[in-house]
Amino acid sequence: MISYTYSAILFFTVIICFIASFDHRIKFNRYFIPFLKAAILVAIPFIAWDVWFTSKGVWWFNTDYTLGLIIAGLPLEEWLFFICIPFSCVFTYFCFDLFFKWNKISSLNNIIVFISIVGCSLVALLHHDKIYTLVTCIATILSLIYLHFVARVAWIGKASVVYTILMLGFFPVNGILTGTGLESPIVNYNPGDFLGIRMLTIPVEDAVYGYTQFLLVLYFFKRFKRNTNKD
Repeated sequence: MISYTYSAILFFTVIICFIASFDHRIKFNRYFIPFLKAAILVAIPFIAWDVWFTSKGVWWFNTDYTLGLIIAGLPLEEWLFFICIPFSCVFTYFCFDLFFKWNKISSLNNIIVFISIVGCSLVALLHHDKIYTLVTCIATILSLIYLHFVARVAWIGKASVVYTILMLGFFPVNGILTGTGLESPIVNYNPGDFLGIRMLTIPVEDAVYGYTQFLLVLYFFKRFKRNTNKD
């Protein structure tokens, strides 16, 4: 049975941002290629993570809500997830950076990184037996260490504020994926592999997972965008 539920979620997540990209005040369409390069580069390890977890039964997909095309154990929509969701996130950051003077928020970088690393480290140590929790915490810790201490980016505070605002969209999108308003979830989780703390129907790990993915895509987008501007 073919269902358009998952594909509809992705479509409505991205369509407004996509149309707005062509607005003459924004012109984000000029950076579609840098974005795609960044999203695909980051998607490679995240999809590998996804395939591995699906094969191990950490999570699985209810194909009653998908088009039915499965690639490496993942529905086609799950592959597109790694393009559509980051697109909306990066576009939103781009607009905030374009229209607001908010460089002072960069002063939050140190405290955000410190709290995030310490918090993730404690959770990882206390719940090392829960694979989704452990891998999510490790990925977040390593990403923040690289971005803050090695790459020395100045925008972690700004990205964190944008991601907090994006929670307004995160809840309905991930809420539906995890079962809100549906007879059964599109994405199901093994109770023994995560903390069991849910925001409505959404595992708290999903928010941290999304944050890490957003930071990494934004980092590479900025790098590829800078190269584009030099051309």
